[in-house]
This record gives sequence, structure tokens and C-alpha cells, in this order.
Amino acid sequence: MDEPSADIKPYPPINPYRTGLLNTGDGHDIYWELCGNPKGVPVVFLHGGPGGGCSPFQRQMFDPERYNILLFDQRGCGRSTPHASLENNTTWHLVADIERLRIMLGVEQWMVFGGSWGSTLALIYAQTHPERVLALVLRGIFTLRRKELLWYYQEGASWIFPDKWDDFLAPIPLEERADIMAAYQRRLIGEDRQKREQAAIAWSVWEGSTLTLYPDASMVSQHLDVEYALAFSRIENHYFMHGGWMREGQILDDVPKIRHIPAVIVQGRYDMATPVKTAWDLHKAWPEAKFCLVNGAGHAMLEPGIMHALIENTNLLADRFFREI
Repeated sequence: MDEPSADIKPYPPINPYRTGLLNTGDGHDIYWELCGNPKGVPVVFLHGGPGGGCSPFQRQMFDPERYNILLFDQRGCGRSTPHASLENNTTWHLVADIERLRIMLGVEQWMVFGGSWGSTLALIYAQTHPERVLALVLRGIFTLRRKELLWYYQEGASWIFPDKWDDFLAPIPLEERADIMAAYQRRLIGEDRQKREQAAIAWSVWEGSTLTLYPDASMVSQHLDVEYALAFSRIENHYFMHGGWMREGQILDDVPKIRHIPAVIVQGRYDMATPVKTAWDLHKAWPEAKFCLVNGAGHAMLEPGIMHALIENTNLLADRFFREI
């Protein structure tokens, strides 16, 4: 277990040198952008949610002189269209999109960086295409097991944030609370626009209110935006109600497929969205991976200790792989 160096800071803001839309051929257009050095180590950034979309700050996790950074908004969110669409939107569609983007970029292998749901997607992509993965950087580990979902959306985190939990329960009548995710699904895909938006904001704000060790008003504010909340909540709930279209425990069961890949696992000790137990289970299944348990941190990438550990390790991987290009 390693504590990060305290003096590491994000790289300065940068703009993309190229952007575009990838037509998937089944009704979606995926926004993508390239930043940094076109001749640098190729890395793909997988955002959270699902349904969260990318932000400019995420570009700053990588040395722009040594990385060629591809970020994209997953189906239905961010600048991808159609907005908040659930049609042809599954884990396996996203895995196929990542491969399309790799082929578009013209690289044989790339680094895969993902946090929260992005860690889920990174692990599934690597297990599906291990020959395409140069290294993995994973944060806030989430493997979509049923018990992980129940902790956050039925009972568990509710004991830590009872005040926020009451707000999350507000749209759901007492008689429907035995299965809160299912109750939310009925509203998020229902025809009543007012109920749909109310549910979307309540689901989104629950997450935005519980991601950091200390309250962060800016995080909550983003999750209050109705357009953001609709994509975030509908897509998350859709994926979680279907168990990610994976068998129970699939990610941990399939770790042997990727144990040869260099990897870093970064986890906040006090992460309430994706508790440390899941990261610990991954660590035990994959002892070759570097494990960084960050004390004094919750879930969000913006938590200082988390951010420092991520940048420290992307720098170390750049030291290793940039020389090889």
C-alpha cells in the first residue's frame, strides 16, 4: 500500500488538437477528442457513470508532452448523441466503441485509464482484448456485483448519509422501497416528464453528494443540472438493472486473463460509492498489480490524494513506455 507524493499537481489545462464524431452504425454518434502529443504514449480515458461524460479537467491527468490522450463521451451522454438514449447502449456496445476508436487512432496497443464505472469498463475491455492493452490505471474499483449495487442503492451507504438518503428516497412511495432501483427505473423510462426529471435529479444528486470525503458544492451543482442528470441517471439505472449484461462476479473471475498486464489500482480508504472491499478483492485476485490505498480520501478523482496517486503513476508509466516509442 503506497501513499502518494504530496507535491504532484495536475498538468496545466490543454485544448484538444483534434475532435470528431464516430458513427457507430447503430444509431449513435460518439464524440471524441485527442489531446497532448500525437507521437506520445496512446492512452484512452474511460469516464464514470455510466452516463457521466468527459470534462476538460480529465485531460490534466497526463503529461501532455509524453501522452497522446483520447477522451470520448460514451453512448447517450456528454456531447454524444442521441442524448440519454438507452437503445443499443450496453457494456458490450461500449467495448466495441473502444475498439473502433483504437483502430481509428491507428495503434496496436494503448494504455487504458478508468475510474469508478470507468474501472469496470477498463477491466471488461482488457479481459475482452488483452492483446490491445499496454497498461491499466484503475481508480475507485467497481465490478458491478449485486452486493455492490445494493450497498449504494438499497442499504449500506444510507447509514453513512441518512440526510442525503432521505432526499434520494423522496420520489419513491413507501410501498415501492423494497426495490429502489426498480422503482427508479419505472420513473426514469416513464412517460411523465415531470416525474422523469424529478427522479433523474434525485438519483444524480445522491451520487454527487456522496463522492467526496468532505461536502463539495460544485460536485452537487453539476448533478443538479437536469440535462446532465437525465443522461446520468437513466443510463446508470439501465446498466445496473441489467447487471451490466455480465454474469455475476465475471470481472473478478476473469482476472487471470489480464494478470500479465502492468496495472495500478488506486482506491480511497473512505470511498462510500465503491467501498474499498471491492478494490481489496481485486488486489487479492491480482497481486501483481500495484495497489495504492489512499488514506484521507473518498471516491472522486478530484480528491487530492487520489489525484496525486493517479498522476504519480501515469508519470511512472510514461517513464517506462515513452522511451520505448
